[in-house]
Amino acid sequence: MSIAEMPAGGKSVADKYNRLSSVYDLMEWPMEFLFFSRWRKEVLSGLGGRVLEVGVGTGKNLKYYPPGCLIIGIDNSEGMLKKARKKAEGMNNVTLLLMDAEHLEFPDNTFDYVVTTFVLCSIPDPVKALKEMRRVLKPSGEMINLEHMRSSNRFISRFEDLINPIIVSMTGIHVNRKTVENVVKAGFAIKDVENLLLKDVFRKIRSKP
Repeated sequence: MSIAEMPAGGKSVADKYNRLSSVYDLMEWPMEFLFFSRWRKEVLSGLGGRVLEVGVGTGKNLKYYPPGCLIIGIDNSEGMLKKARKKAEGMNNVTLLLMDAEHLEFPDNTFDYVVTTFVLCSIPDPVKALKEMRRVLKPSGEMINLEHMRSSNRFISRFEDLINPIIVSMTGIHVNRKTVENVVKAGFAIKDVENLLLKDVFRKIRSKP
């Protein structure tokens, strides 16, 4: 998640993740153990070709990619990338780069897949970043997003709206973003949306450019 530069509570999101990087995996461990690791494996184990992972964070996804994938992972937090580099040791098919998701430094039509996992909540302008992802994705390619977002359930969404200012101030994460709508705004055609947890707070989105 940690690829933004927007000031939030006096610090950019990248600054916040640099500070949290040493304890980030521990903070997420309960959800990782119960849900996230299974979702990552299900989504990533069948991929191939050139893959761009936007917001690689501490590298939790890296072990789930097939050996035949050529993976480029980007993040805007050097602290998170430092953790990811340790996980990537010995993986000759992985390249990790410090980069802003809203300004991807790749040519058009470069990747077979673009992947985000719990990232679009923290990018300052998610639609701008998604348009960049569409630009670098091949016309035949696919984008896969594992994300948490604003629920269509009015009680859950009200709670998300209530706590969002606090979460943004602490971490830069927005818990009430309308991510499916943002994917469409960026010019993607939705192939499938799967609800995963807490009704539709956690979802898997598959789309084409």
